[in-house]
Amino acid sequence: MDNAVQKPLLRTLIIEDSEFDCVMLVSHLEREGFTVSWKRVETAGDMEAALEGAAWDIIFSDHQMPEFSADAALRVLQRQGLDLPFIIVSGGIGEDKAADLMKAGAHDFVFKGQLGRLLPAVRRELREAANRSARRTAEHSLRESEKRYRLLWERSPDAILVIEVSGRVAFANPAAEVLFGRSSAELAQLNASRLLALATPGGPSRVGLPWEGGRLGEHAICECTGRRRNGAELVMEVGFSEVALEGRTWHVAFVRDITQRRQAEAALAAREREFSMARAIQQRLYPQQPPPLEGYDLAGATYPADETGGDYFDYLPMSDGDLGLVVGDVSGHGMGPALIMAETRAYLRVVAINRRDAGQVLTRANQALADDLEDSDRFVTSILVRLEGPARRLAYANAGHLGGVLLDAEGQRKARLNRRGPPMGMFPGTEYVEETGPELASGDLLLLHTDGLEDAERADGERFGPEGVLGILRQHRHEPASRIVEAMHRAIVVFQAGTPQTDDLTLLVLKVR
Repeated sequence: MDNAVQKPLLRTLIIEDSEFDCVMLVSHLEREGFTVSWKRVETAGDMEAALEGAAWDIIFSDHQMPEFSADAALRVLQRQGLDLPFIIVSGGIGEDKAADLMKAGAHDFVFKGQLGRLLPAVRRELREAANRSARRTAEHSLRESEKRYRLLWERSPDAILVIEVSGRVAFANPAAEVLFGRSSAELAQLNASRLLALATPGGPSRVGLPWEGGRLGEHAICECTGRRRNGAELVMEVGFSEVALEGRTWHVAFVRDITQRRQAEAALAAREREFSMARAIQQRLYPQQPPPLEGYDLAGATYPADETGGDYFDYLPMSDGDLGLVVGDVSGHGMGPALIMAETRAYLRVVAINRRDAGQVLTRANQALADDLEDSDRFVTSILVRLEGPARRLAYANAGHLGGVLLDAEGQRKARLNRRGPPMGMFPGTEYVEETGPELASGDLLLLHTDGLEDAERADGERFGPEGVLGILRQHRHEPASRIVEAMHRAIVVFQAGTPQTDDLTLLVLKVR
């Protein structure tokens, strides 16, 4: 007898102009335990025909091809109205472009040279697609069941008791049997007031019913707390109503077990207290005041999207009396990135104190981070500016971060400190190189920031953008650094006009006096 485990079938549509890359992708999936039925296409027409001619479980797409692209493929898929996982597998794609594609509907992206992330992404997206399909099926079933009142009655997740005016239980649905731990026959022998009292050990011998005294009254919902037959805690929410049937008035009690809801509310309250404490701790990790720096005006701030954030800024004492100005951004936001942010801060502070070269500082910190973030989809973009204060010179190293911008006294762009390497935490062997910046002069203004500023969106989808950032910087360039920071944040808030903040905002401003 063959006891071999049958491999799951994965019906795969691959949008790729390289047959070799296509075969490599299929081979990887088969090695990971799938039986792959696949088809390769490289034009919009071929993709449309493939979608109409067969059923698919997942779609993989290269980013850019001679006659097609991932952007166009997403539009084809969306026109077809199909809910299929769409994963970009590309040899080279920029961070900004990948983010745009994810916003457009792609579910994930994987580099061709790093297929180790492919299997978790495939399994996750297949699971999510199955969940979405299950939800759609459940919603359809619910609409159908509304046409069948008897079926809804019998399958209701809430306990339903039909009660005579006298208080005797005339009918109980299956959920009532489960909730009270008694059969329908047992329930029919009880008075409703006595039944609810039984769920409250130590309470009164009976619970007053809302309609006693002549009318149902305004207080037709009550909450009872007690124990199940097995001793477990039971919290019930009971709502009462009236129904006229066959010339008689019946009372109906809808009894819902809200034990888990109350427990979840208590857990949520505890979680909110923990997040509040975590936010307070994280805020203490940020510099409370800039260091005194003769001839300069310095300020920075961060505004997290959640209770805690993944953005980071700091002032680092460096060798020979230099000062490091650093801004970083951990992918994502929330508790996980906040922990990585704290870790990054610790590494940079330890490494910077004995080194003068900004590239070496990022290189050493990256080696430690890459070990910690192995098998993770997290990474850290960062820019470190080394300031030689008395000499009025700066140098910098940029690990996949937005370029810093340096304006002169007239508000003209003097330099841009562009990215020169990948984000930290991705490749342990990366060597970051320090770049020399221009000499500083009175009135020069340096801005380092995270992408939350440029990516801030209004409800209509318009982005604040790099020109919006530069506009505010130029408009307020004659003000103190702290006022520029405040003005930038205020401008973002006004621009979004009540739209919730979706990404952390961090900026650091240096003015040369």
